[in-house]
Amino acid sequence: MGSLHKTTFVLLMFCLAALGSADYLKYKDPKQPLGVRIKDLLGRMTLAEKIGQMTQIERENATAEAMSKYFIGSVLSGGGSVPSPQASAAAWQSMVNEMQKGALSTRLGIPMIYGIDAVHGHNNVYKATIFPHNVGLGATRDPMLIKRIGEATALEVRATGIPYAFAPCIAVCRDPRWGRCYESYSEDPKVVQSMTTLISGLQGDVPAGSEGRPYVGGSKKVAACAKHYVGDGGTFMGINENNTVIDAHGLMTIHMPAYYNSIIRGVSTVMTSYSSWNGKKMHANHFLVTDFLKNKLKFRGFVISDWQG
Repeated sequence: MGSLHKTTFVLLMFCLAALGSADYLKYKDPKQPLGVRIKDLLGRMTLAEKIGQMTQIERENATAEAMSKYFIGSVLSGGGSVPSPQASAAAWQSMVNEMQKGALSTRLGIPMIYGIDAVHGHNNVYKATIFPHNVGLGATRDPMLIKRIGEATALEVRATGIPYAFAPCIAVCRDPRWGRCYESYSEDPKVVQSMTTLISGLQGDVPAGSEGRPYVGGSKKVAACAKHYVGDGGTFMGINENNTVIDAHGLMTIHMPAYYNSIIRGVSTVMTSYSSWNGKKMHANHFLVTDFLKNKLKFRGFVISDWQG
């Protein structure tokens, strides 16, 4: 009988070990290299799950049920879209957490990302600290002040349970008739470049040796978003969402430089512009988005469309 018990015990241990290995998921193992985890996760995903993960929906539609049913990867608050009038930080947290529960309840349990236009402070939120618009901040010519504003904004955004801010706008406004000129730090590309310190404030300073890689430095920081790629401040006669008529040299020397600095600072995301470059819509510009931004500049974060872009 002793021998039988020993055999049974060995078989039981073997079965438990087999079950344990069956439950092991590489993509959930933080000890695995990032590339290995990504490959493992993508290999498990259905087409519907991939589509859901690439979709960002508005807060009003993001019930826990919708998050789970459609495998939604991201949610945003549009301008003025709040959980309730004068909502507290706790109310925001509760709303985001409820959506997150829906996302985590799916087969693969991928967390969702919530984004908001915290563009001059956490300006959608009641009693948040509001800072001047970019045109005023650019006039300070003080990159370290702008970094401190990014740090303060990140703290208030995370206090509401949100990990992603659609900032900074690094447009170079070349015509004051543009109705969004106040969102530009300056007409001078060098000034706009210097103001990308906001990214380091929002995300934290990239560790030495990791420059150029997307980076978010912990629970008091948020993912930043350089926008609107590219040339949104140079449209004809300043018409919003219009056509930027300029040669390649002009685009690269006036409107592109701040993106170089943003990528070096580890910006996590880049938002495409509604505008066009010489008649071609930026959202459809394979050369600038794929060939240049991703392949030449080696941007490794994700590109996000503008609202319904």
